[in-house]
Amino acid sequence: MRKLITLLLSTLLIVSCVNKSEKEIFINDLLSQMTLDEKIGQMNQYNGFWDATGPMPEGEYQKNRYTHLKNGLVGSMLNVTGVDKVRALQKIAVEQTRLGIPLIFAFDVIHGYQTISPIPLAESSSWDLEAIEKSARVAAIEASAAGLNWTFAPMVDISRDARWGRVMEGAGEDPFLGSLIAKARVKGFQGNDLSDYNTIAACAKHFASYGFAEAGRDYNTADTNEYTLFNTILPPFKAAVDAGVSTFMNSFNTVDEIPATGSSFLQRDILKGEWGFDGFVVSDWGSIGEMIPHGYARDGAHAAEIAANAGSDMDMESSLYIRKLDEFVTSGKVDISLIDDAVKRILGVKYDLGLFDDPYKYCNEEREKNILGSKENQNAVLEIAKKSIVLLKNENQLLPLKKKNQTIALIGQLANDKNSAIGNWRGRGASNSAVSVLEGLNSYKENKVIYTNGVDLYYGETNFFTRVNINYTDRTGFNQAKLAAKSSDVVVMVLGEEGYQTGEGRSRTNLLLPGLQQELLKEVYKVNKNVVLVLVNGRPLNISWADENIPAIVEAWQLGSQAGNAIAQVLYGDYNPSGKLTMSFPRNIGQVPIYYNYKNTGRPSTSFKQVTTSAYSDVENSPLYPFGYGLSYTNFNYSDLTLSSEKMNNKQSIIASVTLTNSGEYKGKEVVQLYIRDLYGSLSRPLKELKGFEMVELEPGESKTIDFTIDNSLLKYYTANKKWESESGDFYVYIGGDSYVDSFKKFELIN
Repeated sequence: MRKLITLLLSTLLIVSCVNKSEKEIFINDLLSQMTLDEKIGQMNQYNGFWDATGPMPEGEYQKNRYTHLKNGLVGSMLNVTGVDKVRALQKIAVEQTRLGIPLIFAFDVIHGYQTISPIPLAESSSWDLEAIEKSARVAAIEASAAGLNWTFAPMVDISRDARWGRVMEGAGEDPFLGSLIAKARVKGFQGNDLSDYNTIAACAKHFASYGFAEAGRDYNTADTNEYTLFNTILPPFKAAVDAGVSTFMNSFNTVDEIPATGSSFLQRDILKGEWGFDGFVVSDWGSIGEMIPHGYARDGAHAAEIAANAGSDMDMESSLYIRKLDEFVTSGKVDISLIDDAVKRILGVKYDLGLFDDPYKYCNEEREKNILGSKENQNAVLEIAKKSIVLLKNENQLLPLKKKNQTIALIGQLANDKNSAIGNWRGRGASNSAVSVLEGLNSYKENKVIYTNGVDLYYGETNFFTRVNINYTDRTGFNQAKLAAKSSDVVVMVLGEEGYQTGEGRSRTNLLLPGLQQELLKEVYKVNKNVVLVLVNGRPLNISWADENIPAIVEAWQLGSQAGNAIAQVLYGDYNPSGKLTMSFPRNIGQVPIYYNYKNTGRPSTSFKQVTTSAYSDVENSPLYPFGYGLSYTNFNYSDLTLSSEKMNNKQSIIASVTLTNSGEYKGKEVVQLYIRDLYGSLSRPLKELKGFEMVELEPGESKTIDFTIDNSLLKYYTANKKWESESGDFYVYIGGDSYVDSFKKFELIN
């Protein structure tokens, strides 16, 4: 009998081992060897505090952190870049600590490392998922060559308020498009195999509702309801999980009056529970400690207790876990199982990156030397930049510019600015490294370009940590600009925002062109009506005056390293613009937040002249430029919208078709967009929702029929039953070139 029991136990042990992956066995074994302090140490992330290639750190603060590092009480470092520095710190972690657990090195690689792509909002305007994935791939290749293996991107916050500076980091206002872009960026960063030497772990942020900051003021409270959370805010995060994202970052704001860092509802119930996310969650910078001024934690110790219990696995820079968490585990206020779970998740990502096999796999000096800023990478971001440009207006075919025998007045400080185009969150992109618009236009040799500053937009040095000093008084250069315009065939005015006017902490209450730029624009227009306005900016702006007066307007965004070349190629027609807006442009600040997929009121407005309806008395409700809007140098016509059936059940599908014709004179691309309206439901439903799109390229005179399959998955939403489901009833189908398409066909869903 004893032999039988022994045999059975051995068999069970073998089966148990077989059922467990090599990864799980390895991590469990490592975890069993760790002390409580070492476990908590893995949950501790420090900002780079000294140059590891130089002398030993000085000062009590730095020495204390160094002691933690060599004692195995640090799991991750951020803002340490370059192979030599990464190798030096990794050597301490691997060769001087008791267990030799490697560090994971993090950095904000948002839209490039050294070679800079367009800001993410600009990239989203391409509607080109392959290009967006390629952009993230280039960033990962360069970052990994510089020793990094973790990026705090993509930001997948839905953004409806242009006052919020961080709209530049995201994909705009729509959850359907935002979800697809989230997947593309995760795949670009992480590749097909995270253990490859040129991939890095991605991080979906900010979980959740950060983009809904009240008044567009960064870090402010986000007041949303449950249904907005599930139907609008969470879908891109769920898409990131489905794409295999390795990590999440929680947000600074409150959700249901609880700071996201301390929300077990978000982190444990939804993310790790319902969605089955098996990576780890990192706090945003110091957000654990920020629960104190939120009025949710009484002190740092209490904040650490709340965050650990809520599911925030790694503490970024507050040091509260490493200082306070052990006492709560010992007292039972934080169960050891929660610590073990957090550590397993962290070790799991390190395992997936291949760091236990080779802690120095990202430390190849030859790769760093050859890859950063390579010609191949520059060419890649140039293609992405061209696709990101949106043509907003083009009266009298002022564009494309003629390539010969033209005198062009190029006006604006931003036209000769090699820095602003890089934008904020620029990785290790060097200051003044972008191709300027002046350089781009000068590459076309058969026209004469007269450049003048016109007026200073800003003065002094600009950087991440200080406000940009905007010029509101000095009009020096106005007369010179007017003289240049008067003597030219066409005027190209490059206006917008300095690169650090958007991004974290850059909220604005005025969306007009900053400083004296609009005044300059009006003065130049008085002497030459042939004005092309090129916008270099990181958010939607109020350009109502320009829309009424200026014949050609190009939204060029902050396009990165190759900005000037991309803009020049579009202006001259070597690339026909195909971008479409992913955020609505307001007519004025009073419309903000403004977005296309709003819900009707009981008194919807149909005319500006109506009084007792939900309307403004001084401007119409519609945006200046709607979501999905963008022109081409050619013309596209839509016709013959049809549905394969007028009825379907939730097991069936119908085909929506439309004919697209290029009726113009240029070959061009059009983003054909599918919108669906659910006419009624258990909750009030949006007027339109994007549910599909296709990029179509046509020769002049060519037509093509585009088909979209509509099935039950496109009709589901988070209903009053608190679950994702479709509801029977009537639906409208729209197919067109932007969200203001009004021609539709109707079908009925029968469940």
